[in-house]
Amino acid sequence: MLQETLIKATRAGAAVLEKFFSNKDLIISNKEGINNLVTEADHAAEKTIIETIREAFPDHYLLTEESGELPSGSNYKWIIDPIDGTVNFAHGIPICCVSIGLEKDGQMIMGAVYNPLFNEFYLAERGKGATLNGKPIHVSSMDEVIKSCLVTGFPYTYLDLPNGPLQCFERFIRKGVPVRRLGSAAIDLCWVAAGRFDGFYEHKLQAWDSAAGFLMVEEAGGKVTDFTGKHYSPYQPHLLATNGKIHDEMLDWINDRL
Repeated sequence: MLQETLIKATRAGAAVLEKFFSNKDLIISNKEGINNLVTEADHAAEKTIIETIREAFPDHYLLTEESGELPSGSNYKWIIDPIDGTVNFAHGIPICCVSIGLEKDGQMIMGAVYNPLFNEFYLAERGKGATLNGKPIHVSSMDEVIKSCLVTGFPYTYLDLPNGPLQCFERFIRKGVPVRRLGSAAIDLCWVAAGRFDGFYEHKLQAWDSAAGFLMVEEAGGKVTDFTGKHYSPYQPHLLATNGKIHDEMLDWINDRL
C-alpha cells in the first residue's frame, strides 16, 4: 500500500508538471533570495501529491518544499519536492522531476523520482534495490576520480566560505575532471545510481532535494555521506554521493587534502 501510494502520488504530480511544461503563460514568482523561483505548477503539483497521499494515509506527517511541515504523530513522514529543477522547468529545459521520499521512524525506506519529459521513473526501496522503469540499476565501476564524470550544483544564495562551491569546482576542473551542472539534485542522484555519473557533491541542499535520490544511490550499490564521511542525513546541507569506489578519494578532493 505504501509503495502503491508513492507511485500513484509521484505519477500524479508528474502529470501536472507535464501539463504545465509547454505553457508559455506560466505564472512565476520568486521566493526569498535570488532566482529562488516557484511557479503555479509547483503549487498545483504539490496539491495533487498531498491529496493523493492523504487519501490513503490521512494521518501521515508531510514535509513539502512549498507548504513546509504538515506535522502529525505518525512515525511515517513523506518528504515532497513537487518540481525539483524549477528554474529549468520555468525556462523550458526538460531536466526537472517530481521527487518523493518516505521515512519511517527517521529512516528513509522508499523513494521515487519521475521525469515524465524523459519518461524516466526511478524507484528505490530499502533492502530491495533501485530501478529505472522497472529494470534494476547499478552505480558505475570507475575507481579513479581523475577519470570520473562528476556532477554538482551551486546555491543561488552563495556561501562565501573557505572551501566553498567555487573552490571545490576549481580544484576538479583545473585537473581536467569533467564536472556537470544539471540544475536538479534529484536527477543528479538518480544518474549516479544509474551509473551515468560516478559522483555528485553539493554544499547546500534541503531535505526534499535529496530524500528520494540518496536512497536511490545506496540501493544501487553506491555510498552517500556528508563531507566528513559520516552517515548522510537529508536534514544537513552537505552531500557526497558516489559509486563507492571513488568515495574516499572524493572526500580528499573536496576537503583539499591532496
